[in-house]
Amino acid sequence: MSLAENLQYLRAREGVTQEQLAERLDVSRQSVSKWESSASFPEMDTLIKLCDMFHTDMDTLLRGSVEQTFSEDTTGYDRFMTAFARKIASGVSAIIIGVAVFCLASLTGEGRVGMLCMAGFFLILTVAVVVFIASGIEEEQFRKQHPVIADFYTEKQKADFRRRFVWYIAGGVGAILFGLFLMILTFAFFPEQEPYETIAGTAFLLIVAGAVWFLVYGGMMASKYNIPEYNWENNPSPEDKAKRRRAMTACAVIMLLATALYLFLGLSYDKWETAAAIYPVAGILCGVAFVLLGPRFEE
Repeated sequence: MSLAENLQYLRAREGVTQEQLAERLDVSRQSVSKWESSASFPEMDTLIKLCDMFHTDMDTLLRGSVEQTFSEDTTGYDRFMTAFARKIASGVSAIIIGVAVFCLASLTGEGRVGMLCMAGFFLILTVAVVVFIASGIEEEQFRKQHPVIADFYTEKQKADFRRRFVWYIAGGVGAILFGLFLMILTFAFFPEQEPYETIAGTAFLLIVAGAVWFLVYGGMMASKYNIPEYNWENNPSPEDKAKRRRAMTACAVIMLLATALYLFLGLSYDKWETAAAIYPVAGILCGVAFVLLGPRFEE
């Protein structure tokens, strides 16, 4: 397909008239008409605007088939993002399972079984960290190779996922509440003492690990279907870049202060276990910083 055919298809797909497109590009309607009839060719800065406006790349716009790009996943985006979501969700759940194994270590004492549980915890933690790092690098490389993705998902596909998404979130929250119910039920029949407390706590963490997998996976899959946001994240405006830097700086300061406070309480008062609660609070504050200071995507 030629530029003229691609431009006609894109304009019809978006329901934009020649006059409206001309107004967005700050050109005359006659210019758009000439482009679509192959009587003239837009300037380079106008081509860049067209690529940004219709979420396509210049090579496809000039020489490829935009219609085919918008109907097919030519970059493997769906497969990659689905695998990425599974890796991250599995890594987060694995860390929670590791904490459950760590709890069992305290129950078994300092013998061989206890040491094996401790070793299991650190092995799970190591694997999860490696998965996070490797997956993050892969995702960053994918974004650099494909900064703009055509929105190839049909409305039916999006609607089908939205129905599943409800169950991902509802199921995850429901599983956590069910775990609390089981814990309360356990102590209705058994005394609140060891080993029952540790066993109940371990079982609850295992249920939470499964619930968190669905919550994280569902959230990441929701982001996968929002291709306009993906394109916006990869092509932010200078103002959005500045906001993102401010939010990341604020988060870095928060985590540094949290670490300093953790070390102070641990070294000065031997409150290592109690002070560990600082990090979840710091994580929440980082989230708040990104909400207040970071850029926001608007459809």
